[in-house]
Amino acid sequence: AFAACGPGTQLGPMTSLRLPPTLAFGALCLAACTPAPPTTAFTGATVWDGSGADPIENATLLVREGRIVSLEEGGAVPRGADVVSLDGSHVTPGFVDAHAHVSGYWADAAVEDPLERVHGDLDLFARYGVTTVNSLGDDAATRSARDASSPTDPRARVYIAGPVVTDFTPEGARAAAATNADAGVDWLKLRVDDNLGTSDKMPWEAVQAVLDVADERGLRLATHLFYLDDAKRLLEMGSDMVAHSVRDAPLDDEFVELMRATGVCYVPTLTREVSTFAYADGPDFLDDPFFTRHQPRTEVERVTDPAFVQRQAESATAAGYRVALAQAMENLAAASAAGLPVAMGTDAGPAARFPGYFEHLELWMMADAGMTAEEVLLSATSVAATCLGADDVGTLEPGKWADFLVFEESPLLDVRATRSLQQVYVAGGAIDR
Repeated sequence: AFAACGPGTQLGPMTSLRLPPTLAFGALCLAACTPAPPTTAFTGATVWDGSGADPIENATLLVREGRIVSLEEGGAVPRGADVVSLDGSHVTPGFVDAHAHVSGYWADAAVEDPLERVHGDLDLFARYGVTTVNSLGDDAATRSARDASSPTDPRARVYIAGPVVTDFTPEGARAAAATNADAGVDWLKLRVDDNLGTSDKMPWEAVQAVLDVADERGLRLATHLFYLDDAKRLLEMGSDMVAHSVRDAPLDDEFVELMRATGVCYVPTLTREVSTFAYADGPDFLDDPFFTRHQPRTEVERVTDPAFVQRQAESATAAGYRVALAQAMENLAAASAAGLPVAMGTDAGPAARFPGYFEHLELWMMADAGMTAEEVLLSATSVAATCLGADDVGTLEPGKWADFLVFEESPLLDVRATRSLQQVYVAGGAIDR
């Protein structure tokens, strides 16, 4: 016998009952009616799902237990569902930063607990719509925050790499990489860069030692680089991410073909260069209300302090990175035109690299480099998620986490409309903005 379940309930687990032998049925299975998980219907918005398909007008997005149930034009609202009207708004998947840093630097100064400080960083990313962050260089507190988190927490999700491997000997590099792997990182990261000729590069034997650990442990390796020749050699050796722009020379056919053959993602981090010289000029973004709404005043005061401004204005390194940015912009245009997978990344998180806002600045600069608004948005959603192997985010599809952004204006028409961000949802829950 089956019990008839009413509205707001569902058929529960079957329960076997032992009945007296005088009953001819032997045994009956009864179904208990239990409360159904609540469903939320987000209605009326124009939804771009991140797949590259045309936007869905007057969409109904159903969410249950943090995950997407369905997305349909004018879809029916289930009986008993909570309804959130998004009439006239524009929705995209949450943004994914393929290269940032999470350390707790951006938490309120009154917060002392290391774990809560990391949460402060992730809260700041999320307030700007960055719902997933790949932290390519972090410490134990960031790992603890990742391990202690729930997928439905109202802050950005985080992937980690542990400390960047910088040892110059094969033995030291292998040991450092193995320590990170033992700690349960999602990625490994190393640096092959001479900081504009002011230091030595990591030797190739040490690079190979890290690659060996990555292969043995089934981890992917992101490589910080600057030079075209180094980028090509790293791709040949097996790097899984070009974690910065090539900034010394135009991309050539050999590089493009290596990228195509490997499927490795190109992560421009244009705003990394901006942070090295822009404060000497008093950048306009410091007065942008979209910037000032959430960014810590203490860090703004630090980068606008006259002594800091003067040091940056007089820095030969800053001047070198200003030139490097021009080459990076040119190379981004070439990579995009060649159809290479370009993933949004910023290197945001260290001092002077403002989390959340820099992701929007990165998107606007990518458009300035010649990418279309849709190409830019793809780089920040499905492409970045694919590059990270983050299967549960990046597009608004049934079964994935309901991480999405609500805009007053359509960023598909003008990517700078991302500044019209109205609300951020993580696992279907609105975050506190």
